[in-house]
Amino acid sequence: MSLRSQLLKGVLEGCILGIIDKGDVYGYELSSKLQKMGLHDVSEGSIYPILLRLQKANLIQGEMRDSPTGPKRKYYRLTNEGKNALEQFIYEWERLKKPVDHILLGGNYGGL
Repeated sequence: MSLRSQLLKGVLEGCILGIIDKGDVYGYELSSKLQKMGLHDVSEGSIYPILLRLQKANLIQGEMRDSPTGPKRKYYRLTNEGKNALEQFIYEWERLKKPVDHILLGGNYGGL
């Protein structure tokens, strides 16, 4: 597994929660949005197991709806627990991102 894949695996659930928070979305649409945002290596096949896991954890709810172009689609939305999980992810991401950015991009290590 590549370094990028390992890093992405750790943040993909948070990214998915963040997209769903902006509006109800179905699986293929979610995949397209992730790719449009630069995560080209995220396949539909990797998204569905995460959606199932998030649903089992009661972080998202799925609802079947009619599609204008074919069979029904399952749309996902955040639950209250999902909104809390997203807030926690954002908090933890910032706590991790700031020191990593400082180390990798900041340069000064206080005389170390």
